Amino acid sequence: MEKYYNLSNLALTIIAFATRFYYIWYPNEVVFDEVHFGKFASYYLERTYFFDLHPPFAKLLIALVGYIIGFNGKFKFDNIGDSYIENSIPYIPLRALSATLGALTVPIMFNTLKECGYSIPACAFAASLVLFDNAHVAETRLILLDATLIISVAASVYCYVRFTKQRYQSFSLEWYKWLFLTGVSLSCVISTKYVGVFTFACVGIAVAWDLWELLDVKKGLTIRVFARHFIHRAIGLIVIPFIIYLSWFYIHFAVLNKSGPGDAFMSTDFQETLGDSPLAREAKEVFFHDIITIKHKDTECLLHSHSFSYPLRYDDGRISSQGQQVTCMHDYEDINNYWEILPVHRLPVNQKFGQPVKQGDTFRLKHVQTNGYLLAHDVASPLFPTNEEFTVVNIEEGDSARFNDTLFRFDPFDKRKGDVLKSKASVVKIIHVPTIVTMWTHDDELLPDWGFNQQEVNGNKKVGDADNYWTIDSIIGLKGARAQYVPKEVKHLPFLTKWWELQLTMFEQNNKLSSEHPFASEPYSWPMSLSGVSFWTKSDTREQIYFIGNILGWWMECGFLFIYVAILLIDQLTRRREVFVLTDKARARLYKNVGFFFCGWATHYFPFFLMSRQKFLHHYLPAHLLAALFSGALLEFLFTENRSAEYLVDKTEKEKSGKVYWIPFTSAIVLLFCILISCFVFFAPLTYGNVSLSIDEVVKRQWMDIKLHFAK
Repeated sequence: MEKYYNLSNLALTIIAFATRFYYIWYPNEVVFDEVHFGKFASYYLERTYFFDLHPPFAKLLIALVGYIIGFNGKFKFDNIGDSYIENSIPYIPLRALSATLGALTVPIMFNTLKECGYSIPACAFAASLVLFDNAHVAETRLILLDATLIISVAASVYCYVRFTKQRYQSFSLEWYKWLFLTGVSLSCVISTKYVGVFTFACVGIAVAWDLWELLDVKKGLTIRVFARHFIHRAIGLIVIPFIIYLSWFYIHFAVLNKSGPGDAFMSTDFQETLGDSPLAREAKEVFFHDIITIKHKDTECLLHSHSFSYPLRYDDGRISSQGQQVTCMHDYEDINNYWEILPVHRLPVNQKFGQPVKQGDTFRLKHVQTNGYLLAHDVASPLFPTNEEFTVVNIEEGDSARFNDTLFRFDPFDKRKGDVLKSKASVVKIIHVPTIVTMWTHDDELLPDWGFNQQEVNGNKKVGDADNYWTIDSIIGLKGARAQYVPKEVKHLPFLTKWWELQLTMFEQNNKLSSEHPFASEPYSWPMSLSGVSFWTKSDTREQIYFIGNILGWWMECGFLFIYVAILLIDQLTRRREVFVLTDKARARLYKNVGFFFCGWATHYFPFFLMSRQKFLHHYLPAHLLAALFSGALLEFLFTENRSAEYLVDKTEKEKSGKVYWIPFTSAIVLLFCILISCFVFFAPLTYGNVSLSIDEVVKRQWMDIKLHFAK
């Protein structure tokens, strides 16, 4: 049978590569979170320090591919829709890394069930639940981290299965090899994303159960031998993964040795270990009376105003102040983006210039082109009735009746008030002093034609939101000593000190990810794939990439999960009445082998209910992977004769125990395969984004809570 296993696995692997590499060059634009992970690869290649919530392993792999193909990192993947072709970016090899890892996940799954003793149809079905899954395909053909995460989870499960098969050759070379490889795989999971701790929990529960059984005196092990088992597992599955995990951070710090956009997240001592970068050379101290431009950190849009006013009435009937519009736009050359930063009170002539602005200072902003003061007041903003309107008032009004409404304060990201504000480097919130709202903009909905389709600027009452931050982008007409570059002295800080500070900052920022997102979803909706995420759209061709699972495939997994729980309940209830329907061998497989995959699904899924941070459908993919292995295993179990001899119709046919009923089993597999592939093909235009769908075709794909573009 080995030959047929290998041929089946090879066929599925070829199809996996075909589905992941199909139209991998399209779209030739930045898609969804490529704006983040492509950007991080660029920073690695330029060796400029950045901050991210995830560990460095997968990002370093992307950067390594970029280095090999000669990418210089100048392109920063700033916006979804930015053209790779126009900027001459070798993006296909970067995507090919994810596609390769995604495709190789399929044979690992196949071999995992093969090593557990399952038949070719069961192995093929489990692998195909991922092979033909639209969510896995979409996520593993872009410049993202999840392909690395998912293959690492699959490898961890596979290696642990191989390790458990060596239970009767404890401390042999093979035993140590698979123990070590399990630890390496686990380290890759946790070094990619911190949700990898769920994979540790999955394997850890299995290890704890295994050690509990070894502790049984009937096993014949002395305490000394049991302690050896315990220590070797602890070294292989905890110590070695942790050392490998630390090594990626060591490489991370060694590569990122120049000052960069992540400086503001770190302490002064940490920043002093970084050499100057182009960004650091451009960072200049801001003085009162400087003419500046102000950039929103998330949308990278500049604060803007012009002589046009808000309309008297908005579309919903609300009345505005009819004041001068304040917006955000991406045109960096527009003089309407220029603002003069002023102290609250006029300084004497001999002190007017040369006074630095400090983080925490109160200030005023004067719009240079229209000669008026920036102001926020208790009038509803155009798009957010709950938020305050920003406008500009004339000098006379701003200096008298509306003076207090023109006062703003810098609230520094790093809470180090008193530090001199620097262009490019300092990240701050701009707080309106009288009403305690923070200046905010967003790009999920733009102003209508009267606002020239620019971004709205308003006063956000949710001061703690993570997307309220701004930077001083540039100082116009800078002269004198500040225009000169003076290299700074680089200091040393122990590696573990830097690593610990970064860990604390990563966890702190992760916990702050609680703001609302239009495509965020709750865990209860994930197993049924009730809604997804818009990755990319192209209006003129009516094309889009929408992240959604193979819905019918995900429903299959849910069905198997419910069936499994029902079987366990029935088995436990009947045994309480001394009705032993299942054979001991069947129960061992049901509770230990199938149960291991069920436990893996649960440990990768249920912890998300305890998290308060933003959650998205892609967080379910590792759990989906384990559910696929579980489904393949349980499907074969359901078509196997598991009844005890006394419950067989013909009690003389004891040899039936453990027999697979191939005709109904194969028929079920074929039916499920047809359903799986048909659903994959149906949603494929949303996965690849290379097909223009009519309104009717889009509407047909809006199942459950799916909200697609171009449905009207």
